[in-house]
Amino acid sequence: MSSTRPLRADARRNYERLLAEARAVFGESGIDASLEEIARRAGVGIGTLYRHFPSREVLLEALLGARFDAQAEAAEALLGEDDPLAALRTFARGMLGTATTFRGLSAATADALNDETSDLYRACRGMRSAAARLVARAQESGQLRADLAPDEVLLMVHAAGWASEHAGDPERLLDLVFAGLCSR
Repeated sequence: MSSTRPLRADARRNYERLLAEARAVFGESGIDASLEEIARRAGVGIGTLYRHFPSREVLLEALLGARFDAQAEAAEALLGEDDPLAALRTFARGMLGTATTFRGLSAATADALNDETSDLYRACRGMRSAAARLVARAQESGQLRADLAPDEVLLMVHAAGWASEHAGDPERLLDLVFAGLCSR
């Protein structure tokens, strides 16, 4: 929503219906699903959808923003864990779960890591910051390769999510990713 003033009751209902239908349509067809279909199923015109959500990324951020924030908070809590690599793996599992919420989301989020103008980039800022600290702790402990940048770790998690959309168990793929990321 672009306005900070409260929505009228009918506009609020439209907003909530659009989110509910977007969740359902993206769940069925992935994030490249038709926005027109979302509007139709919500019982509104496409103009109403675009008034609330000017882009597909804004819609995705509205659907997933709270989950991204919760993962950032969880990552902060994991910074106090005794085993830095286990903490990073726990965070990565949670991130993988979010990245595979909708088909195509892993690729879109990975793309957003390199686009500071992206709504998803901004929505992931807290998660990225916490992930960077988790990566640094695991590197300082000697458990994680020192030559890795935090965004490379995030990209590998998203790669496991993308690959699991095509074939494979996401947890197994994440285990294989970590096998390659760990110090020898």
